[in-house]
Amino acid sequence: MCDNDIHPGLVEDWNLTRRGFVATGVVVAGLAATAACASGAEDAVVERDVIVTTPDGQADAALFLPGEQGQWPAVLVWPDIMGLRPVFRALGRRLAAQGYVVLVANPFYRSKRAPVMEGNIDFGDPQTRQTLLGYRAAMTDEGVDKDAIAYLAFLDAQPQTDKAKKAGVQGYCMGGPLAFRAAAAVPDRIGAVGSFHGGGLVTDQPSSPHLLIPRTQAAFLVAVARNDDARSPTDKDVLKQAFAEAHRTATVEVYPADHGWCVPGSQVYDQASAERAWSELLTLYRTNLV
Repeated sequence: MCDNDIHPGLVEDWNLTRRGFVATGVVVAGLAATAACASGAEDAVVERDVIVTTPDGQADAALFLPGEQGQWPAVLVWPDIMGLRPVFRALGRRLAAQGYVVLVANPFYRSKRAPVMEGNIDFGDPQTRQTLLGYRAAMTDEGVDKDAIAYLAFLDAQPQTDKAKKAGVQGYCMGGPLAFRAAAAVPDRIGAVGSFHGGGLVTDQPSSPHLLIPRTQAAFLVAVARNDDARSPTDKDVLKQAFAEAHRTATVEVYPADHGWCVPGSQVYDQASAERAWSELLTLYRTNLV
């Protein structure tokens, strides 16, 4: 496993400096304020720290519930390699306000409770990168599949979850392949998959995420970073062919933004492209989580 299998474009193009990461709180607060002005639904969202029992242990996660009475579709969120942290909590809250029961996982629970890194995170620092990649190495494909099954069972156990409707799963960077795996592990529940600047969706290994597409029953939104596409220009074509051969509804598109553009606080955060991706995600869910 190499860095580019986890986070293509990250080491070279998304070095989170102290200035860049400190801005995270400011950006997240700004987005939250904007959303709150647009709708009071986000203010009413209920956030809970929860523990999900998996075959490998006790996984900590963040659960977000719409503030109104009722039942809604479930969504599982896989963060990037920086893990569950405030910026992804803000994302979970924003999504729940749209009418979803949202679970944001700590993918590294086998190694450490979230947040797995304290203070400012610089993925360009060799020691930081070694630590995070070590956490990722503790996650086997089999383990990820079992996690996905446990997370969906946990979501379905919530009284606010409408189990008659399909569930969604979305992942960022490292989380893109995890979203593909979840859709294949729980195909009868997952109706929509969103991957945003996903790393390693197409590899030459038999475990490549794109080979899982026939095992899924979901519609896909695959948003590709332009610098990732520049490094691997045929990946999008391989994905499109795989979706077509499996007869899966899918949008595979290269965005005019660099790896990590959806995550506020990074130096490559692109608000216009991030909001466009967000809009496309909501359309995906509203169309397929029925």
